[in-house]
Amino acid sequence: MTTHVAIVPKWVRIVLGLLALANIAFGISGYFNMGGLFHDLTNIDVNNAAIKFGSYEFAARNLAIGLALGIVSLRGVPESITIVTIIRALIELQSVIIGFATGNINAGVAVAVVIFALELFIIKTMIGVIAKRDAQK
Repeated sequence: MTTHVAIVPKWVRIVLGLLALANIAFGISGYFNMGGLFHDLTNIDVNNAAIKFGSYEFAARNLAIGLALGIVSLRGVPESITIVTIIRALIELQSVIIGFATGNINAGVAVAVVIFALELFIIKTMIGVIAKRDAQK
């Protein structure tokens, strides 16, 4: 009998672990320094209470996603990995769509496209892992 971890490719768990660490770091840094989110060219008043609240919500979202990715990458349950990666990919897709819709196509959008493509590949891989496991039952 194999464990969940044994059937999940190691590279998937490593990539998700790195994404988890990045989300956790970005989430935590958002609580302390909104400058990472709003650069000087935006002319956004980071002392505005509504802007602060919004940035804290954004930081909390990133922290929660990072923790979820970390948990599923450690546990190695294929279905959980797939579901959390789908959620993460949908968020990345929104970043891409917003970038194109606003005409603000920059390095951030390029990174989002690359990460989205990687997440799609992970999802496809995990669906294959699940199908292979279920076929053996």
